[in-house]
Amino acid sequence: MTQIDPQRYKAQERAGFNRIAADYADGAPLRAQLTDALLDAAELAPGQQVLDLASGPALLAAAAAQRVAPGGLVLATDIAEGMMAEGRRRIAGSAQPAFAVADAEQLGLADSRFDRVLAGLALFLFPQPDKALDEVRRVLRPGGRFVLSVWGARDRVPLIGCALDGVARGLPPPKVPRPSVCRYGEPGALEATLSQAGFDDIRIQPCEFACRFDDADAYWQAFLGLAGGAAEALSRVPAEGLAKVRAATADALEAYRNADGGYTLSTLTLIASARRPA
Repeated sequence: MTQIDPQRYKAQERAGFNRIAADYADGAPLRAQLTDALLDAAELAPGQQVLDLASGPALLAAAAAQRVAPGGLVLATDIAEGMMAEGRRRIAGSAQPAFAVADAEQLGLADSRFDRVLAGLALFLFPQPDKALDEVRRVLRPGGRFVLSVWGARDRVPLIGCALDGVARGLPPPKVPRPSVCRYGEPGALEATLSQAGFDDIRIQPCEFACRFDDADAYWQAFLGLAGGAAEALSRVPAEGLAKVRAATADALEAYRNADGGYTLSTLTLIASARRPA
C-alpha cells in the first residue's frame, strides 16, 4: 500500500484549515460542551503556563487564558496561519493567548516549558503522531499534563460519520488512504498510544454532545466548516461527483431525522489527561 507523504498531507490540511478558518470559528457553539469538559479535565489554575496545539482560531486557548489569569500564559499554535489570523481578529479582552504558527511535530519551543499542553480534536490530524507526542512530552515540565480530546468510535460519531459515509459511497477510493480520524476512538487504543509515548497516570472519560440541524444542507456546511483537509479535497471534486456525495450524505442522515424534519446527531468524544512522569 502506498504510504502517505507527511509533507503533502500537512500541506493539504494547512490549505483546508486556512480555507475554513471563519466557518470553523462560527461552528464553535456546536462544540461548546466539549470545550468546557476538556478545560475542566485540565484543572487549570492562575499562573500556569499552557500550550494549545492545533489551536485553530484559538477559541479553546482564549477560554484557557481566562482560567490561568492572573499571571498565566497560553500560547496558541497552529500550522495554518489563516486560523491564527482569524483568532487574532476575533479574540478581545484582557486575558488573551499569545499566537505562533508552528508544526506540532516540530515545535521549536524550549524543553520543560509548560504546565499543561492542550489538544482539542487534533491528535488524529497529525500524520506522524509519535513525533507530536514526543514534542508534547519534551515541552511539558515533569509532572505536567497533556489534556486532549479525540473523536469516539466510528459508529458513535455521526457528526462527521454521515459525511464520510457520503464521500465513501459517492466517490472512488483515494489512491492514498488517509488515516482514520477515529483511530483513537476506543479508550484502550488511546491509553496505549499515550502510554507508549511515555506518559503515565492516564485518565480517560467520555464526553457526548448533541448537534441539531434543520436540514441536510445545514449539516453539510457544518461538516465542511469542521474538516479542513476533507474540505480542501472536496473543493476539487467536479460538480457531478459532489452531487453524488451530497445525495449519499443525505441518505446517511435519515437515521437521525426528527419528527419535525430536522436532524439530531449525538456524537461521542473521549477526553484524556496524561502526565509526564516527574
